[in-house]
Amino acid sequence: MISAILNILWLPIGGFLSFLIFISAINKSIGVRKAYVNLLLRIFEYGRVSIETASKENQQYSVNCKTDDKQGVQLVDDADSKEVTTNGATLITRDAVLLPQPQEPGLEKPVSSKKDEINFDFEKCLDYVKSGVEAIIEDDVTSRFEAEELKSWNMLTRTNRHHEFISWKITLIWMVGFFIRYVFLMPLRVLVCFVGVLFAVFSNSIVALLPFRFVRLSLASLSFKITFRLISSSLSSLIKFHNKQYKPTVSGFCVANHTSPLDVAILSTDCTYSLIGQRHGGFLGVLQRALARASPHIWFERGEAKDRHLVAERLKQHVSDPNNPPILIFPEGTCINNTSVMQFKKGSFEVGGVIYPVAIKYDPRFGDAFWNSAKYSMMQYLYMMMTSWAIVCDVWYLPPMYRQDGESAIDFANRVKSVIAKQGGLIDLVWDGQLKRMKPKKEWKEIQQVEFANRLKSDST
Repeated sequence: MISAILNILWLPIGGFLSFLIFISAINKSIGVRKAYVNLLLRIFEYGRVSIETASKENQQYSVNCKTDDKQGVQLVDDADSKEVTTNGATLITRDAVLLPQPQEPGLEKPVSSKKDEINFDFEKCLDYVKSGVEAIIEDDVTSRFEAEELKSWNMLTRTNRHHEFISWKITLIWMVGFFIRYVFLMPLRVLVCFVGVLFAVFSNSIVALLPFRFVRLSLASLSFKITFRLISSSLSSLIKFHNKQYKPTVSGFCVANHTSPLDVAILSTDCTYSLIGQRHGGFLGVLQRALARASPHIWFERGEAKDRHLVAERLKQHVSDPNNPPILIFPEGTCINNTSVMQFKKGSFEVGGVIYPVAIKYDPRFGDAFWNSAKYSMMQYLYMMMTSWAIVCDVWYLPPMYRQDGESAIDFANRVKSVIAKQGGLIDLVWDGQLKRMKPKKEWKEIQQVEFANRLKSDST
């Protein structure tokens, strides 16, 4: 009986999957994913209204019963700080008390000599103590390595105790969504992703055998884009590209903010790039070796990647050939949670050539695209993406930029970073993203100590 049903359903299911893979490969859409996202937005809005209504009813019930179980502690002093909401993320900005206060010209206080007596005033330390307590509660760096906070529940988890039970309707919607994501969407997504990887392996193996370089590069470019279109469609990705007239066309560097390994797949659905990075094993290793058979990608061993001169030489050789695709680089060096842009490494800005800035902004309501590599492995991250609602993002191509005469590589990198942050609605930070894995440098601490000592000396006199 079961075998008969499977035989009957095999043809329509196989035809549907083949059609899905075909339209994904040619980068076309029939509007299903857009309608799916719009339906999710309506469900999220219904859930938000229901949660807010239930919360108000509970508060009213507490007031009527005159309970003394008041919750909520005010952690932020409105006089010294303010909240800024950026696409669902609540960030706390504070006054910069650690830097010396600017003074008007001609009113500088003379700095006392070593022979002068310095009167220590404990009150001068209070600003630093206050800033330290605020940094313990929420600092500007480590919060960028955690998932972005949402204003309302997106029905992807039940771990938040405030959302354990709202109403039977919300619970039923969550149960239906759980069934759809794990029983229907996840197997289908895994299958499409597997097809994409197999296509990359076989197509690049065949293209690599072609004798003519021009034909080989053209077919490799087509294979490259089809591969990542299949992979991105396996996550129900809905990508909106802006300013396509600035899309990279010649050899150079495409520079983008980094949130997830999916950044490569997202950008590669619309343009062909040469990838650069460290050699990996497992799933990424299979994909790297497949792509390298027919395309000029740059993969380094762990020891080689630390050799700046070797990396710079390989980059110069690649850029010098106008037939090579632009190199896709993420100068932050690590994944940030898509609320800000951190310090750009200057390496790719020293080589020379044109820079194509690209800004990527994900919509966290449908799934958190940020990869916290310190917490999740690659397979755990892929599992989370396969069971999310969708990957929805906007991509902005920005006008090409060139290094100006007399401009240092660091200044050029900061200029490109500020343009990307402004276009993507991200916060421009000067901190190094490697603080995700290491402690602050000793020099940074010493600078703050010297500034603190100078401020005490100037205030005392």
